[in-house]
Amino acid sequence: MIRHSLLTFTLLLNLVAINETRSSAAELFNLKKGNVELKSAGSLAFVPSNILFGGDAKAATIYAINTEDQGIDGAKSYEIENLLEKITASTEANAEQIGDLAVNPITGNAFLSVMSSGKVDIVRIAVDGSVSQLDLNGIAFSSVSLPNAPEDKVVSQGRRRNNPRDSSITDLAYTAGRVLVAGLAAGESPSSVTEFDFPFTEKSAGFRVEIFHAAHGRNEDYAPIQTFVPFNLGNEPTLLAGYVCTPLVKIPVGKIKDQNKISGTTVAELGNRNRPLDMLVYEQHGKNFLLMSNSARGVMKISTEDLEGNTGLKERVSNGGVAGQSYETIESLEGVVQLAKLDDRHALVIQKTDDSPMTLRSVDLP
Repeated sequence: MIRHSLLTFTLLLNLVAINETRSSAAELFNLKKGNVELKSAGSLAFVPSNILFGGDAKAATIYAINTEDQGIDGAKSYEIENLLEKITASTEANAEQIGDLAVNPITGNAFLSVMSSGKVDIVRIAVDGSVSQLDLNGIAFSSVSLPNAPEDKVVSQGRRRNNPRDSSITDLAYTAGRVLVAGLAAGESPSSVTEFDFPFTEKSAGFRVEIFHAAHGRNEDYAPIQTFVPFNLGNEPTLLAGYVCTPLVKIPVGKIKDQNKISGTTVAELGNRNRPLDMLVYEQHGKNFLLMSNSARGVMKISTEDLEGNTGLKERVSNGGVAGQSYETIESLEGVVQLAKLDDRHALVIQKTDDSPMTLRSVDLP
């Protein structure tokens, strides 16, 4: 009886905490009501209080948006076939492209940044499969601009022409009261990570990143991180970051305020002609694993064993070879273009294969 009473009391405390979070999030994080007009469908990440971060690379701006998201009764599982068609039917706008996927850790609802009919929407998919568009007019939010974003124009780089502004925000994450943003900055050594305290202030700290690219056999500081996750190695706050063609790098972000440029440690080379798309970290049987989806090399379950002591690759890895941290390819997860942690045992994935429409589903963590 005592145990039942304690459990009931604990559940009541949790409900009170959630309700307080809903009502005070805007005040707590200094959010003001206004209109959010996104220019690009970019990276998403949640604070555990219904606050959604959205990275708008075209505007070189990070938004913190109070979703006021509420949970719906039902199991946290998803199986939505032809995702773009369902979004189009529910929002009355032609869904063309998914920018990113994030899961609200409080409710289990999924949020997607979507390019629809030439404009950018934030779409919510609840655990019951219902789809709705987040109204960005009159919503509580705050924002901060990148301090040194590239100019918004197409430039020539050898035989290639591109707009570096489109890569000013390639990924972002929230950890320990900070928002970390990866992408390209203006000037020399453009590969960068920028840190913002949250609630946002005008001050920011950042650094440029240099890595040893094993497939190329040289140090590089011009290609941006494609995707990353915060990860503690011992007591050292660290990023595990994936780059095109495909170095996996650990970056000690605890030194972010101490220097302007940091050399990351390349702990694995995972094969050339490939781009990492998304990643998450999870625990299984007392060990941590990194799950990473790729454009050409499937979904990799990468071991973090002895990662702290990994001193890094120093020699070239040629002919599409691999080296460093061990991994296995999860054959059952074909065509994963986005993934997010749903809970301790499940992930939420968006899959797209050549012969089928895009699908949103929950899967067991392998």
